[in-house]
Amino acid sequence: MAEKIDYGSLKKGGFMRQKQKGYFSLRLAVVGGQMTGEQLLTVSKVAEKYGHGYVHMTSRQGIEIPFINFNDIEEVKAELLAGGVKTGVCGPRVRTVTACQGAAVCPSGCIDTEDIAQKINDRYFGRELPHKFKFGCTGCQNNCLKTEENDVGIKGGMTVTYDSEACIGCSVCTKACREGALSMENGKVVFEESKCNHCGRCVKSCPVDAWKGEPGYIVSFGGTFGNFVYKGEEVVPIIGDEETLFRVTDAAIEWFAENANPSERFRKTLMRVGDEEFKEKIKAAFEG
Repeated sequence: MAEKIDYGSLKKGGFMRQKQKGYFSLRLAVVGGQMTGEQLLTVSKVAEKYGHGYVHMTSRQGIEIPFINFNDIEEVKAELLAGGVKTGVCGPRVRTVTACQGAAVCPSGCIDTEDIAQKINDRYFGRELPHKFKFGCTGCQNNCLKTEENDVGIKGGMTVTYDSEACIGCSVCTKACREGALSMENGKVVFEESKCNHCGRCVKSCPVDAWKGEPGYIVSFGGTFGNFVYKGEEVVPIIGDEETLFRVTDAAIEWFAENANPSERFRKTLMRVGDEEFKEKIKAAFEG
């Protein structure tokens, strides 16, 4: 049977070879960790009918159906698609985007992570690259999705402004700030902007809206976690709009595609080539 199976093509379509001959674990496309009840029901039925009746939840919010027989692959794909479920990808290409629930659900969220994850997925998912490439989105500085572990991580934040005339001197915001950026002096708040990490806690805690916040994207590059661990780095200030965000992410992927060797992760490319040219490219994209 091994001679008849194109393992490379199957892996590209999310079918990962198992140790059991002729069987595959199928990775599904789960964008931002969300699936509808109908999609879940479809996955359950396929797992019962074609697998061993269970699924595996991956560390990146994915769902895999193990023990799919090679001879059932076309039927599995057809039944999943009929239920609104798409297969994922493996190998050297952009993977499914991960995300927390973000501002749509979480009180701490600064950005709508599900929305931005879907837009990133629509823009890049499955793109062929020298090696796998991962995006992760998180709504705030709580960083539930550990964005710095990704090739490109997007974290929600806020650019804040303070209206001293509206302030009642309650000091709630100074207690909410965890970075020491806020203090009280003569009944008014003193803001040390250099210490601000854009968490937005001052905005969310203020009872009289003396603090205003504009949502934005804090982007990190070159993170990886596995055999080699490296925390992604910020190159540009917080980004305030989607157009600029996508110019920056486009620039990052294009640089990787142009400079990486086959089977070389983004961080390894940055280390081999040097990151000065990369940083200049990202800054130019940021500035438009």
